[in-house]
Amino acid sequence: MEHNLRLKKPVFGPLGIWLGLMGVLLLGGLAAGVMVFWKGLGITNLTDLVPWGLWITLDLSAISLSAGAFSLCAGVYLFGLKRFQPVARTATFVGLIGYTMAMLALVLDIGRPDRFWHAMVYWNTHSLLWEVTMCVMLYLTVLVLESMPIFASWDWLRKHFPRLASKMEHVHHYAPVLAIIGLGLSSLHQSSLGATYGVIKARPFWFKPEMSVLFMLSAIVGGIALTLFLSMLSARLSSKARVNDGLIEKLSSFLAYLLIGYFYFRAWDAFSVTYTYDMGRTEGLHMMTVGPFSFNFWILEMLLGILVPMILLLWGRTRRHAFWRMVALLLVAIGVVAYRWDINLSGLLVVMPYLPNAAVEYTSYTPALVEWVAALGILAYGMTAFTLGVLYLRVVDHRMTSEVHESVNLAASEPAPA
Repeated sequence: MEHNLRLKKPVFGPLGIWLGLMGVLLLGGLAAGVMVFWKGLGITNLTDLVPWGLWITLDLSAISLSAGAFSLCAGVYLFGLKRFQPVARTATFVGLIGYTMAMLALVLDIGRPDRFWHAMVYWNTHSLLWEVTMCVMLYLTVLVLESMPIFASWDWLRKHFPRLASKMEHVHHYAPVLAIIGLGLSSLHQSSLGATYGVIKARPFWFKPEMSVLFMLSAIVGGIALTLFLSMLSARLSSKARVNDGLIEKLSSFLAYLLIGYFYFRAWDAFSVTYTYDMGRTEGLHMMTVGPFSFNFWILEMLLGILVPMILLLWGRTRRHAFWRMVALLLVAIGVVAYRWDINLSGLLVVMPYLPNAAVEYTSYTPALVEWVAALGILAYGMTAFTLGVLYLRVVDHRMTSEVHESVNLAASEPAPA
């Protein structure tokens, strides 16, 4: 009796508290979503001048931080870097979570979620947003297929439905084909998201060709950084997660050089506007560098988001130190989110005049409470899904290679004991 009592786990342990907190945020997000569906976007602070706010920034950030899936899978299956396969496995699961988070944000933002299917039926091939919509849906399908072997490692599924688990596990044989398709689809919509902003002539601060390059680069660095950070964090918080520090250190070194290129393009994009006065662009740069977004731009984005992690990851001593590497990876992810926020809102808050010789005006935007609650609910969904993945699906296990997949497949194909 006493022995059983000693083995009994505490009800309110750290994991229980964490999942309980996530449950509260999920319920709040669900309630906020119901309110938006019931009353419409009128209860938000979105306006005709600022139609893209917190939810679109969340959508853009979730998609960018999911880009580790296509970049790492391309490295593993197209360039033969097989030793990074376990990290690509984690990136695939992170990508699946990120894209579903983005779609939840879009369902809230479009105003008429009951018409989400229109893009699939009424093709507007001249619209970049239509192309993005189709690529996101198709790439989400690819991510589901790529994640099937991950779900097949669930012990409950292998025990109760061994044949189904075996068929799901067999999908990993098509990983190279899926990687090629995923690379094409993800590259298309990551760059097209930037192009969507870059072709809007009525918003001069956005109207520039390099937006596609910046969106692609920021997505690659942010996606790889978040995958590596979550892997290291999971290994320190749960015995279910196991990492190969050498793999993460190698990828962190590669990420440092990517940051150099990203810093060059980001700085050139921002400060080339200073060559001459250009109505709308100059005001947008002023708003970003000395206005309400100056802290985001100088501190979160440029200093902490690029320069500091670049130095930490280039210098071998700090890169090999687990704590400083985690700090650098987290800062990169935060910097990418700050970039998406700055770009999205700085172009919207500068209002161009329609009358000759009229002055450029400014507007403002602060997310309403219902927007914050819904956004926190979506974030809670993502964190809960990753937590459960670590605990039950071994999404962070650097021993999970093709050979292990084969053994899992054979075990799943065996008939269940009577």
